[in-house]
Amino acid sequence: MTNYLDFEKPLAEIEGKAEELRAMARASEGMDVEDEAGALDRKAADMLRDLYKDLTPWRKCQVARHPERPHCKDYIEALFAEYTPLAGDRNFADDHAVMGGLARFNDRPVMVIGHEKGNDTKSRIERNFGMARPEGYRKAIRLMDMADRFGLPVITLVDTPGAYPGKGAEERGQSEAIARSTEMCLRLGAPLVSVIIGEGGSGGAVAFASANRVAMLEHSVYSVISPEGCASILWKDSEKMREAAEALRLTAQDLIKLGVADRVIDEPMGGAHRNPGATIAAVGKAIAGMLEELDGKSPEELIRDRREKFLGMGSKGLAA
Repeated sequence: MTNYLDFEKPLAEIEGKAEELRAMARASEGMDVEDEAGALDRKAADMLRDLYKDLTPWRKCQVARHPERPHCKDYIEALFAEYTPLAGDRNFADDHAVMGGLARFNDRPVMVIGHEKGNDTKSRIERNFGMARPEGYRKAIRLMDMADRFGLPVITLVDTPGAYPGKGAEERGQSEAIARSTEMCLRLGAPLVSVIIGEGGSGGAVAFASANRVAMLEHSVYSVISPEGCASILWKDSEKMREAAEALRLTAQDLIKLGVADRVIDEPMGGAHRNPGATIAAVGKAIAGMLEELDGKSPEELIRDRREKFLGMGSKGLAA
């Protein structure tokens, strides 16, 4: 772990001391520090459990944005075989914030599509920090249409702060592209399952997640607007983001109650970034379960299932 969140600073200090002791032991032959370092490890483990036992919505936002959290590319490489990327919207360009293509999941042909944020400065700039432009949504529409024609299940991995709001994107029809992508999700005659693996921001996320089944990682978030954006609009003060995060009900636990999400995928203690392998395996298991629930449904049943899901959203949890 090289990146600690603000609320993890006390934990960083303890884990840093344990590592310093071990580094000193490696540099000095015969120096035995394992007992002392082990005591610090146990103290750090207890603190980690306490910190993550009851995270506030704002802290969940911070965890969902952690730079070391596994991204779409990591899930595709680990869970899908024979991945063949498909590029471009056949109209303007290829948007690197959206990746997708044909693959096999558990030896079953599927179409996988997702937002990719990148994992270092160069790749984050190339991927536009996961913020798709119109051509990204039009690429997704093209891939979903292809999947529909061949009856392939579609799996989407959502991780975006929102669609890119730049001038060029607006000139090329950003809102229309998002609306068309959402429409394509809703009329797809093939099974569509989505996993919110980090941030699910605004219409940019809905355009991929208007699915039969939506799963969320335990510390992911899904909302119409970021807490900072909400605070800027309502209170004219982005520093009110903690209050906004509470009001938005953007956590996986809240969205299960509202019927927006269908299942929560447990993360390792300390978040997905502390054990990416276990997180990816858990997501793979959840995807398999969701696809199994949809097996045998006709295209008409799948469309009706999706329609009923969206019409019923919020009815369970509004009074809570």
